[in-house]
Amino acid sequence: MIDRATVEKIAHLARLEINSGEEEQFALQLSGILDYFEQLSELDTENVLPTTRAIEIQNITRADSNRLYPDHEVLVQESPAPEGDYFLVPRILNTDED
Repeated sequence: MIDRATVEKIAHLARLEINSGEEEQFALQLSGILDYFEQLSELDTENVLPTTRAIEIQNITRADSNRLYPDHEVLVQESPAPEGDYFLVPRILNTDED
């Protein structure tokens, strides 16, 4: 079973403020979770292939296509900061080119 000191340490690392009643509750809950994982570790998975899903999935989105917007000039001019045929946007990456 997880003791209160371990719960306090976990709460500190997670930046959680918990009271003594919650410490006891979390100790029981975390112990239950670890007990469950202990049960899972007893299973024989020698011949079980690794998987990330129980069922196969596929991408159902459409393929990307390059299409011109019919009123491109109007769209660019309506932007807050047009620059030629493009939108001028704030820089988000720091470069040493300045």
